[in-house]
Amino acid sequence: MNISVKSEYALLALFDLALQPAGDPVKIADIAKRQQIPQKFLELILASLKQGGFVESRRGAEGGYRLARPADQITVGEALHFMEEDKTAKRGSHQAFTDLWKRVDGAVAVILDQTTFAEMARRWKESQNRYVPNWDI
Repeated sequence: MNISVKSEYALLALFDLALQPAGDPVKIADIAKRQQIPQKFLELILASLKQGGFVESRRGAEGGYRLARPADQITVGEALHFMEEDKTAKRGSHQAFTDLWKRVDGAVAVILDQTTFAEMARRWKESQNRYVPNWDI
């Protein structure tokens, strides 16, 4: 599956917001730094995500962005479909593979549509807590 850089950055931004305490606005610069996304590009992406109802913003010194809905109510598939505007993958393969590619796309869509950003955040946190350095000498 090929997705645009813009969509990948949008998913990273939503993931980053899902990792933050609920309700607290997060500054664009902080997201950009943590996720290594060019800040100007991130500004455009977040504006698009705001129009799509994924994030909301607050102005001012204590402002920033936060998820517009709880992370367990936003799926990766929903966000990806919004960012990609339901573009279908173009494959130049032989017609014999057409049915296979449709089934592959369907299987991927099921996984994406069932995976929430809350689940992504939980799995990420668990994976980060698994590694405990062994300081035995």
